Amino acid sequence: MRLNEIIEKVEVIGRTGDQDPCIGKITFDSRQVVEGDLFVAVNGLQADGHQFIDKAVQSGAAVVVCQEPGQKTGPGVPLVQVSDSRKALAQMAAAFYGHPSRELSLVGVTGTNGKTTIATLLHQMHVVMGFRAGLLSTIQVLIGEESHPATHTTPDPIQINAVLREMVDHGCEYCFMEVSSHAIDQFRVCALEFNGGIFTNLTRDHLDYHKDFREYLEVKKRFFDQLPEDAFALVNRDDKNGQVMLQNCPAEHHAYSLRSLCDFRGKINEMHMEGSSININGHEVWVKLPGRFNAENLLCAFGASVLLGHHTDEVIAALSELNPVVGRFETFRSGKGITAIVDYAHTPDALQNVLETIHEVNVAGGEIITVVGAGGNRDRGKRPLMARIVAELSHKVILTSDNPRDEDPESILDEMIKGIPEELLKRTMRIVSREEAIRTACIIAGNKDIILVAGKGHELTQELKGEKRFFDDMAILKQHLK
Repeated sequence: MRLNEIIEKVEVIGRTGDQDPCIGKITFDSRQVVEGDLFVAVNGLQADGHQFIDKAVQSGAAVVVCQEPGQKTGPGVPLVQVSDSRKALAQMAAAFYGHPSRELSLVGVTGTNGKTTIATLLHQMHVVMGFRAGLLSTIQVLIGEESHPATHTTPDPIQINAVLREMVDHGCEYCFMEVSSHAIDQFRVCALEFNGGIFTNLTRDHLDYHKDFREYLEVKKRFFDQLPEDAFALVNRDDKNGQVMLQNCPAEHHAYSLRSLCDFRGKINEMHMEGSSININGHEVWVKLPGRFNAENLLCAFGASVLLGHHTDEVIAALSELNPVVGRFETFRSGKGITAIVDYAHTPDALQNVLETIHEVNVAGGEIITVVGAGGNRDRGKRPLMARIVAELSHKVILTSDNPRDEDPESILDEMIKGIPEELLKRTMRIVSREEAIRTACIIAGNKDIILVAGKGHELTQELKGEKRFFDDMAILKQHLK
């Protein structure tokens, strides 16, 4: 594709040279530049791409796009200055891949908790109903039935558009994707054309990135402000921020709720460890996912499917066939009558939801033993909050490492334990080694007890001091409970 086609919709504020070269690929990583590429200099969180313009040119870049004035490329290499290189990157990536988001029904799911589950359930539902669909989630990227590992909740705009193009070429009619606050703030999805946007809830998270909760809220709202008029906006009315997302949102407004009357209303009839009986808009359905938070997720998936034009009866039938999402309230029952649960919950609200659900389905009356940590290099303020909730809702607590990253694991536990009231400290242990913590939980658990291992869910690695090593919560649980 020619340069002029790629930058047609970009806000260009300066340009040197009138060449219109054919571009091999677009990249913002100077290490990936080869002859004929377009290099975009982006101000990153770790490094400024403008510092690598010379390197990109030496590697054969045909064009350089940048934001900062006064940059130079040398003779024969056009330089295009734009108002915002992140936004330009998204616009150019969409153009380079032929705007694939226009060729399928694209639905974005945003919020603090539930994004992965809802996006995955929607993908499952459409496969059950006979459609080819794609998925972009924290766990995996699915192109039809072909799975690829995920690197981010929402990838960079080049990866997104490349994957969407592949989905279209493989006959996918729908794509369901998680939209993180980082992705919205960094313009990764600004050039995509969504048919629908979903808001799940908003609780404390990512305050290591956003300066405060208000900014976090405003970034999420920006996604809904940018939806087109012919799209739908579906929000959780049981979260007070749902109505905020709809303010000035040009898309068609809809809501789902377990508590109040709205477009999509649900009511839990029965709840068990193996699943729940739910009434959705007057239809009774048994689903394989337990818990109030999963009832909300299923209700949302129902509403979005109906808004995409599918018949209610067909959607209800598909709901009953959906399977739990890996690492989200994933259960295992040992021969000794111990139930183990692995869940991705890593925020105060998510932990409370999971533990309250365990109490609701704990008909045998066993003790609840929770193994939990907090990620390093992330929002430190939530650590004592998480520990307090776990201590209040568990019979025994083992504080341990999550992904310490570059932090001292013992320091993370020091901050967590500050949140536990003195009278609850007697039920709390701290074991830095996550494997040893899980093994200890398995040793002290008795018949009918429930072990919750929270925080990492589907993850198969643990990150410590810049290194990632294989680590699987469920595999370790099974090893010590068999």
